[in-house]
Amino acid sequence: QVQFEESGGGLVQPGESLRLSCVVSGSDFTNSAMAWYRQAPGKEREWVALTSSGGIIKYGDSVKGRFTISRNNAKNTVYLQMNNLKPEDTAVYYCYQSSLKGSFWGQGTQVTVSS
Repeated sequence: QVQFEESGGGLVQPGESLRLSCVVSGSDFTNSAMAWYRQAPGKEREWVALTSSGGIIKYGDSVKGRFTISRNNAKNTVYLQMNNLKPEDTAVYYCYQSSLKGSFWGQGTQVTVSS
């Protein structure tokens, strides 16, 4: 059974930074694509960033230049470093895994950017 442990969310002021972590157990992490999505109140879930098993990294237009996704396969962990946060970044952030075994979601962690 694939299980997620997400952490790092919280309340910050505009311009500040946060780093989200997602530890995945029970999966073939090394051979999985990992991504972060977010969902703001009243909006559809939005793709934020992804890192493939082969090292490809991509970002959504709204976070390019501010967010950095990375992974540590030895720790089965994917990270999302978020810099220069804006109020419009406020959302629940979800970790997502895709592999030949299927696709799975984490439970989400709240990020609130407010002065």
